[in-house]
Amino acid sequence: MNLLSISNLAKIGREKPLFTNVTFGLNEGDKAALIGRNGTGKSTLLNTIAGLLTPDEGTVVVNKEAGISFLPQNPLYSKEDTIREHIFKSHSKKLDIIRDYEEVCSLMEKDSSPSVQNRFNELNNLMEQKDLWNYESQVSSILTTLGINNLNRKMGELSGGMVKKVALAQVLVEDTKLLLLDEPTNHLDINTICWLQNYLATTNRSVLMVTHDRYFLDAVCNHIYELDRNKIKLYVGNYSTYLEKKEIEAEIEANTERRIESVLRFERDWLLRGPCARGTKAKARIQHDMALINREKFHNPKGFTFEVAGRRLGGKILELHGISKNFPKGYAKADKNNSTPVLKDFSYTFNKGEKIGIFGDNGTGKSTLLNIISGELESDCGTIVKGENTAIAYYQQNPVFQDMDMSVLEYVKEAAEVMHMNDGTELSAALFLEQFGFEGKIQHSPLSSLSGGERKRLFLVRLLLSNPNFLILDEPTNDFDIFTMNILEQFLLGFKGCLLIVSHDRYFMDKVADTLFILENDGSVSGYVGKCSEYIEYKKEKAALEEEQLRKEKTEALQKAAQNAASKKEENSLSSSEKPRKKSFKEQKEFETLENEISELEEKLNLLQEQMSVSNYVEAQKAGAEYAQVQSLLEQKYSRWEELASLD
Repeated sequence: MNLLSISNLAKIGREKPLFTNVTFGLNEGDKAALIGRNGTGKSTLLNTIAGLLTPDEGTVVVNKEAGISFLPQNPLYSKEDTIREHIFKSHSKKLDIIRDYEEVCSLMEKDSSPSVQNRFNELNNLMEQKDLWNYESQVSSILTTLGINNLNRKMGELSGGMVKKVALAQVLVEDTKLLLLDEPTNHLDINTICWLQNYLATTNRSVLMVTHDRYFLDAVCNHIYELDRNKIKLYVGNYSTYLEKKEIEAEIEANTERRIESVLRFERDWLLRGPCARGTKAKARIQHDMALINREKFHNPKGFTFEVAGRRLGGKILELHGISKNFPKGYAKADKNNSTPVLKDFSYTFNKGEKIGIFGDNGTGKSTLLNIISGELESDCGTIVKGENTAIAYYQQNPVFQDMDMSVLEYVKEAAEVMHMNDGTELSAALFLEQFGFEGKIQHSPLSSLSGGERKRLFLVRLLLSNPNFLILDEPTNDFDIFTMNILEQFLLGFKGCLLIVSHDRYFMDKVADTLFILENDGSVSGYVGKCSEYIEYKKEKAALEEEQLRKEKTEALQKAAQNAASKKEENSLSSSEKPRKKSFKEQKEFETLENEISELEEKLNLLQEQMSVSNYVEAQKAGAEYAQVQSLLEQKYSRWEELASLD
């Protein structure tokens, strides 16, 4: 079934068209991504499809039965609304039924007329049919997975990241068939991203999203739409397939371009000789040549790879000795009896060339550790010893710009006029800016004219130009497009100094970090030698083993209880002078039936245990609820079996 049809869509930007003649559609079950450089109009296109922006040309048609749920980059909300109120404020068929049901329940307290009673019965049946009695618990379950446990908190009290999570939960619980997601992985920790990835990959809903997470693209998407030079082009397959097709496409276009240039060298000589254009053939030839000369030239995105000369590191780089940091619980004043350890007695000595990624759930202190190492925050105890030649550069999530009237070029030149390359050449600040997407007039534009994402990218350029030998990066991939990230990865791979990085992008972490600091919820820090994706797999295997051990312990406990019952029966028979009561015929039949039922329930528990580990969130949730019911029933059956087993 077709859910979305877009025809000849166009939108004009500040200086030029963002996109023109955009035509495509989405069918039920399609998982598509929009990719392209920053500024090509990806978010604008999503906002236009969602109906928040009016196109300058073209039409957007959404299937009436589908419905759209939209996650913008910067969600709108009322500060006074609680999280619960914000989520239930959205409009969908499910929520409308719930609101109508609550309204008629209130009305029945004042009006018990047949019409009101009939309306109540209709809505009550709908609640049953749609399984809406557990709707709020489903919402709570998704929010808990996203790290949001208190639904009564006001939206105005939340951080920007938490607001994005609530907005994400809101679109996931709506009963629509089409999800529009603008950077859904921003502000999520890696574990939550893995959960969301599995959810989107297995849901029946269609998805159109903008994201720079390449593992996420590979796992979820089966269509890639590239926005480039104001046009959109479809590549069927995931991101890896897209890259393969682009490489083949670029090779074909480059060969075509070489053939055209070869032809034009001969044709230009002919044109310079001033041929007579009175003949039809000559006119046609001249027109053909002019069309070739004025054609849209082959555009091959720059593959900027470089290594800088780098500042020399000394023998002593950076040493951490017994670093600890506590933060207050909630809003209470911090003291020894009312605080939460974020870092606890952490020591480490950095070695030359180390590239370390920091892994942990949100709230475990990743940014806190970076702030302490960089000197932005003092630790509660412990010492930091910095080498004389160690030059630290710190990329923060929200950089501060002192003079917003400075031009882009002036701002980076404050750090350095040139970048000294490893091969002895120099790269000017202007050329270095171009490699990170700041081309042409934008270099002379004031900082105030840049978007938030452009300012973050500019801050990174200035940081790299300062030629540090100890680089600290806190979420550098937020607001960067895939092409900018490729350039940054190349820089970091050739970086000779120490690198300490926090990022939720698994592909990026795998590429640049070979060791991990694991920050635990109790404030301790452990190490893992290996890639981020390897650690995620290790955690999955460890969790599976722990679940298996727990299941084994429960089974052994039940078996031990049965053995105790049998022993008790034997003891009673030896100590009692009275002849024990025998099972009645009915009890004997019940006893035999119980043995079969217990065996079946144990098998069912094993099956449900497997279902609870599947990636489909809805199926796992149902299996978990059923597991608890079956386990309770099994305990009852064992209790009755023990009672009957004590009889002869």
